[in-house]
Amino acid sequence: MRRLNVCLTSDLFHHYDEGDKLVLVVDILRATSVISTAFHYGISELIPVSSVEQAKQYINKEGYIVAAERNAEPIEGIPLGNSPFQYMNDDVKNKRLVLTTTNGTKSIKLASKHEVISASFVNQDAVYNFIMRSKKDVVVLCSGWKGLVNMEDSIFAGILSDKLLKTNEFQSQCDSVLASVAIKRDAGNDLFSYLEDSAHRNRLKHLNMEADTKFCLNPTFKSSIIPILKNGKLIPYEK
Repeated sequence: MRRLNVCLTSDLFHHYDEGDKLVLVVDILRATSVISTAFHYGISELIPVSSVEQAKQYINKEGYIVAAERNAEPIEGIPLGNSPFQYMNDDVKNKRLVLTTTNGTKSIKLASKHEVISASFVNQDAVYNFIMRSKKDVVVLCSGWKGLVNMEDSIFAGILSDKLLKTNEFQSQCDSVLASVAIKRDAGNDLFSYLEDSAHRNRLKHLNMEADTKFCLNPTFKSSIIPILKNGKLIPYEK
C-alpha cells in the first residue's frame, strides 16, 4: 500500500523530501492553474525560473513567451503575468513559456529531484488518473504563500486526498492529510464563498482580480494534460 502525505507549505517540504516520490505541486491561486491553462491552449513546454532577472533573459527570444509575478502583481517590463486569461488565445500555441512566480515556481524547483507534476482544478481528473497509474508514494505539495499555509491549496489537497484514501490503495499517518480533508468537508461545494475571508482571495480582490479567483476555483473547462517535470522543464506527459 502506498503512502499519502500532504505538505501544507513549501517551507515544510524538507520533512517529506526523502526517497523517490510522486510530488504534486499545487498553487491554485494562481500558478498551477495558469500552467494547466497554458498547456491546454497549446504551449509546448514551460521553463520555471527563480528570478525576474532570469525570466528577462528570454524576452524577444524567438519561440519564447515570458511571464512573471511577485506579490500577485505583474512585473513592469515583462509581457505576461499570472492570470489564466492571458493564456486563453492562439498566440501561445507552440511557444515555450518562461515563468517565475512568488510561490509556485519555487515549489516546482524544491521538488525537482522527485517525479513532479503540476496540479490544479483545471486538470484534477487527469491528475487523479495519473496517480492511480503510478506505483510511487505521493506528496501533495501546497505552495502556500511565502512559506505560510493558505486555504485554497489545502482545500485542493483535501479533495484529492479524500478521493485517494477511498480507493483503499493508500495509507496515511499524516495529520496534514486529516486537516486538509476536514477543511474540504467544511468548505462544501461553493469554494469561492467559503474563501471570502481568506488572505489570498482578498489580496487578489484588492488588485481587481476576482475573475481569476473564480476561474481557478471553478474552471470553465477541463484539461487532460499532465505537465510533468523533465530536465528542468514542464512538458506534457505522454503515456
